[in-house]
Formats: sequence, structure tokens, C-alpha cells
Amino acid sequence: MRKRYHLTTFGCQMNEHDSERMKGMLESIGYGEAATRDQADLILFNTCSIRENADNRFVAHLGEAKRLKAQDPTRVVGVGGCWAQSVKEEVFARFPFVDVAFGPGQVHKLAEFLTSDSLSAQGFFEFEGFTGHLPAKRAREFQAWVQISVGCNSVCSYCIVPSTRGREVSRPTDELVAEARALAADGVREVTLLGQNVNSYGRDLPRERRTSFAELLTRIDAIEGLERIRYTSPHPKDMRIDVIKAHAELRSVCEHIHLPLQSGSGTVLKRMRRTYTRERYLDRVALIREHVPDCALTTDIIVGFPRETEEDFRQTLEVAEEVGYDGAFTFVYSPRRGTEAATLPDQVPHEVQVERMERLVEVIQRRAHERAQRFVGRRVAVLVEGTSRTDPSRLRGRSRHNKVVNFDGLAAPGDLVEVLITGASSQTLTGEASLVSRASG
Repeated sequence: MRKRYHLTTFGCQMNEHDSERMKGMLESIGYGEAATRDQADLILFNTCSIRENADNRFVAHLGEAKRLKAQDPTRVVGVGGCWAQSVKEEVFARFPFVDVAFGPGQVHKLAEFLTSDSLSAQGFFEFEGFTGHLPAKRAREFQAWVQISVGCNSVCSYCIVPSTRGREVSRPTDELVAEARALAADGVREVTLLGQNVNSYGRDLPRERRTSFAELLTRIDAIEGLERIRYTSPHPKDMRIDVIKAHAELRSVCEHIHLPLQSGSGTVLKRMRRTYTRERYLDRVALIREHVPDCALTTDIIVGFPRETEEDFRQTLEVAEEVGYDGAFTFVYSPRRGTEAATLPDQVPHEVQVERMERLVEVIQRRAHERAQRFVGRRVAVLVEGTSRTDPSRLRGRSRHNKVVNFDGLAAPGDLVEVLITGASSQTLTGEASLVSRASG
């Protein structure tokens, strides 16, 4: 009988991309996907270690895998991703029922392990290869991730990514363009370019083949059939005018930029080793608003970083008010093992962190609600993703501004629909469909 796998993904969009590649690789060697863990011959986890709650959630799931392994010792339990990389010295000692563990740079080793003659416990943690080279099983046929680089050369004091994904390595431009062209030919209408710092793309490539991120956007924009290009995540220190102009000048580059702030305090930014100032950040925002006035801006903000004072936090609130984000991912700081920030004195008490978070969320949501009103009465193009999560009688999709749109009308996933926006909240838009552009195939 055909063996089956069940894969659970934690964490970021890079992990979602890696999981699609894991699924494609597993199915290429004969595995099928199981709906639940108890139906699977291979129980697999793709883990995250950016924040403490991701660790805790994963370990709770791992307990179920231990129970199922005890019921059927022939089951294989695999743990991949950043968490596995971060505890590589102790993973088998702490969890002896795990059969295989591998870091983000060793996903391809999973297939080698499963097809080997002996399934003795093994770990693979060297940084080598891109998951972008592996076959993929996409969650949606009309959307795709394209991994343009791996790793990160920044040294943010709170971040574990450089130790789990290694130094930054860019994929060759011609290879990326060929991949995007093949995706378009396969019916993909929207691609999201992925990297830990996408706008430093290409700097490590040989001089004769070096391509800037803006040049990569230009080449992918020229591919027939691709309607939308998104990317995540840029770093404010590397956000250059050529990339900003690409949003204004290139047909398929969407009017949305995710620009992580982390803190509005220059003192805290310096302690975070973010290598930009509050002034530099606001200058980038001003350039974006000058060249792409309707651009949606989203961000990441960490609350309660070590030694953050009330005055530091007030400066973060000021930036949030001034910028007026269309949305934000907000996090209470949690120490990560092996990072400089985890050893800093004067960790902010949890109750103070929570109280500050509540005040920040109020500002973010209020300003996002105000910003969203600009869409009411406008017709926007929506790429349909499925039915609404809150009302099955309606459809759901995303605008070019990356706003979720719930609307009335008839369309199928992958269709591009013109929607008249009739209402807006801080999180979503609502409206009525008019014109539908069918997905090919």
C-alpha cells in the first residue's frame, strides 16, 4: 500500500514555502497525504523558533506524535525547520522517539533518509541547498512562493534566524526568472518572492551575474500571465528608491510594502542592532508615500524589548500614529536562546509588556480603520481565494493592497474580480462583485 504522510507547519511564510516543497518531494517518492496524524506512516513537523509560543505549541503537538509512535513503532516521526536546527545538539536526547531531524538547509535529506535501507535516527543540520530546487505541492494552484534567497547577514540582537538559516545566499537570477515563467505557464497568477531580506538580493552573486532586487522585479514583471508580484520581507536599511519606484512603474508589482519597524525609539533600535534610525525609517515611508501614494504599509513591532522605558514606548506609539499602518504584526518580546538580547539586563516585566501591547493595538487598529475608509466607493481588483471564513454565502479574496475582501458574487478560486467596496474595517473590506476575469485552465 502507498505510504502516507501528515505535515504540520509552524511559523513564517518561508516555512509555508518549505512545507510545500516537502510535500512535493514526498509525493515524488510515492507518499500520499493523510488527513490526520493517526492515518499517517510519516508524522512530520516543520518548526519555527522565532518566538517562545511557537516552541511551546510545537512541543505540545509533539506529545501526540509520541503517543501515536508508541501505538505503532513503525511510524516515522520527523522534525524539520528552525526549531530543529536551534536544538540540534539535544533533539534526540530530549525526544528519543524522533527518527529524523533536519534544518531548513537540509530538507532534501528527508527523501534520502526515507528511501535508505536503514531508518536509524539521523540528524542533518548543515547549510546547503535551496528548497526552491525541490518539487512543490502548492496550497493554491493560482498562487506560488518563489524563494529568491536563504539566510541573513544582519545581526539583530533578538533574532535567531542567522543561526538557524545561515548566511545570506541568493539564487541565480536566470534560474528565478525561469521558475517564475514556468509557474505562469502552469496557471499561477500571483507570485510572492521570499527571502529573509529580499532587498539585499544579489549582492553575493558573482559580479558578472549580479542583479539588484529592483532588476529582478523588472524581469519577473515582464513574464506574460503573471498578474501580481508580492515580496517579503524587506529591511528598512536596504529599502532603496529603485525598489520603491518599481511599485509605481511595474504593472504587476502590488501596492503593498511590509516594512518592519520593530521600535520607534532610536535607543531601542540601536540596542536591537537594527542599523537604521527612526529618522531613516520615516524617510523611507515618506519616499514610498511620494512615489506610491496609495501604497498599503504594514509592519512588525516588538513591545517590551529589554530596557524599553515608557518614553521609548511612547516614541513607538508616535511612529504608529504618524505612519498610519494598514495593518501590523505586534509581538511581546520573548528571549530566544543564543541571542544577545536574551542576556541583556532589565528585562521588562510581562504585565508591563501586556499593558503596552494593549495601547499599541488600539493605535494600530484605529489608524488602520481610518486608512481603510479610502477604499469605500472604489472598485478594486480582487484575486478570489475561496469562501469567506465568517460567512459561507460570500466569497473571499485579496486586493493588490493585500487587504482581505469579503464580497457577494459568483466566481471561482483563482478568478480576478472587480469588486465595488461598500464597507471597511481595520481588518477587512466588504463589497459586491461586478466584472470577473476567469483563471486560465
